[in-house]
Amino acid sequence: MISLTDTNSKNYLESIAGFYKTHLLENILPFWLKHSIDLDNGGYTFSLDKDGTILDTDKAMWIHGRFVWLLSELYNTAEKKNDWFKLAKHGIEFIDKYGFDSDGRMYFLLTKEGQPLRKRRYLFTESFACMAYSAFAKASNSKEYEEKALSLFKLILHYLKSPEQIPEKTLSKTRSMKSLSVPMINIVVGQTLRNINKSSFIDNIILDSINEIENDFMKEEFKAVLETVATDGKFINSFDGRLLNPGHAIETAWFIMKEGIIRNDEKIKQLGVKIFNWSWKWGWDNEFGGIIYYRDVKNNPCTEYWHDMKFWWPQCEAIIAALYAFKITGDIKYLKIHEQIHNYTFNLFPDNDYGEWFGYFHRDGRLSTTIKGNMWKGPFHIPRMLLTSWQLIESMKD
Repeated sequence: MISLTDTNSKNYLESIAGFYKTHLLENILPFWLKHSIDLDNGGYTFSLDKDGTILDTDKAMWIHGRFVWLLSELYNTAEKKNDWFKLAKHGIEFIDKYGFDSDGRMYFLLTKEGQPLRKRRYLFTESFACMAYSAFAKASNSKEYEEKALSLFKLILHYLKSPEQIPEKTLSKTRSMKSLSVPMINIVVGQTLRNINKSSFIDNIILDSINEIENDFMKEEFKAVLETVATDGKFINSFDGRLLNPGHAIETAWFIMKEGIIRNDEKIKQLGVKIFNWSWKWGWDNEFGGIIYYRDVKNNPCTEYWHDMKFWWPQCEAIIAALYAFKITGDIKYLKIHEQIHNYTFNLFPDNDYGEWFGYFHRDGRLSTTIKGNMWKGPFHIPRMLLTSWQLIESMKD
C-alpha cells in the first residue's frame, strides 16, 4: 500500500492519483464494458456475479442513468474516446425509449426488453436520469438533451412541492417527516446541470438545499446529520428519527465542500468540513476499520439487521471527502484519514481475480456475497470515487 509521512504528502498524492486513474481505466471500467452492455435489447445489464455471469436480466433505470452519467463524464473530462460516447448514447436511447411513464415520471425497474415492472414513489431515478441527460448534453453538444435535463429537473421540483401527487410512505397527518436524501441529491443534480446551464435558478436550488441541510438536518446536540427529521426540522425520537447513515452524511459533506470551492465561499467550505468531521467520528469502526452502515444518535441499538455491515459505497464517499477536506484546510490529518480509509478499502473490497469490487462484507471483514451488481450496486460509486479523486488531486497542482 502507498504510505504517507508528514514529509511526503506531495509524493503520496501523486502516487494515489496515478493509482486511481489506473484502477478506474484498467480494472473497474473494463469489467462493466465487458459484461453489462446488452447489444440485443439495448441498455445495460447490471446484476452480475463475481466473474460477470448474469444473475438477473431485469434492468434498474436509476443505474442506467448513473452509467450514462459516468461514460459521458469520462468523455467530457478524461478523454474524448468515441467508444465511451457510443456506449453512453446506447444507454440514453434505452432510457428515452422505455424509461418514462405517461405522467412524465420514470419506471424504477424494467424487463430486459424494456417492459415496466416497478415504479417507486421516490424521485431518485429521475434525478440520475437528469444527471445522465446533463452530462450527455455536454458530451454531444446537444440542445435537445439540455432541454430534457432542465425539464426533468423542473418535474422533480414540481413533485417535491406537490407531495400529495405521490403515494405516501407514512401518514403525514400523524407524523410528517422529510429525508436528507432529497436536499443532498438536489445539490449534486444541480451541480451537474450547471455544467450546461449556468442559471440563478439552479444556483438557488443548490443554496436552498445546503441551507436546509444546515438548518434542519444538522443537530449540534448529537454532532450528527440525521437521515430523517420532522418537516419543520425538529428531532423525532423514534427509530427513523434517531437514524444516522454515516456514508450518506459523508457524501453530503463532500457535495457541500465541492460547492464551497466552486463558489470560493469559506462558510460553505467549512460547513462541509464540519459535517465530515462529525460523520467520520460516527462512521469509522475503531475495532475492525471501515465505515459502518448505520448508527443511532443516542447510541441505542439499530433496528436494521445490516446496521454493522461494511458496504462498498460509504468507503468511497469517505475517500473523496478526506481529499476535499485536505484541499480546503491543508491539514495533514485529512491525508492521514485518507490513508486510513484508502488502505482499509483496497485491502478488502477489490477482487484480484476477476476485477471490480465485492460490495458486501460483514463487520469483521468476512465476505457476505460474491455479487458484483444488483439493483443497487453498479458502475457508479466506485468509478465516481476514482475519477473524482484523481481529478481532485490534479486540481491541487494548480
